[in-house]
Amino acid sequence: MPCRRYVVRGQVQGVFFRVTTQQTAQRLGLAGWVRNLPDGSVELVANGDEQKLKELERWLWKGPPDARVEDVECSDVTPQVFSGFSVR
Repeated sequence: MPCRRYVVRGQVQGVFFRVTTQQTAQRLGLAGWVRNLPDGSVELVANGDEQKLKELERWLWKGPPDARVEDVECSDVTPQVFSGFSVR
């Protein structure tokens, strides 16, 4: 099962990005986590079906209504085992 790390840059903190990312990932049946980074970006790791990961990435480019996404960096990472999708 593929596992991806994403770093989302722009106005993505203080706009409910983590919570809506969690809700979106759960709706898609993905597992992993999301957290804020000190530089103002948001990092997440998710694993699951390839098509669902692509759908998540498309959503990350939009984010919640108050977000302004400037960049989404995506990379494959070593598969991990998660229980659900959490906010860290």
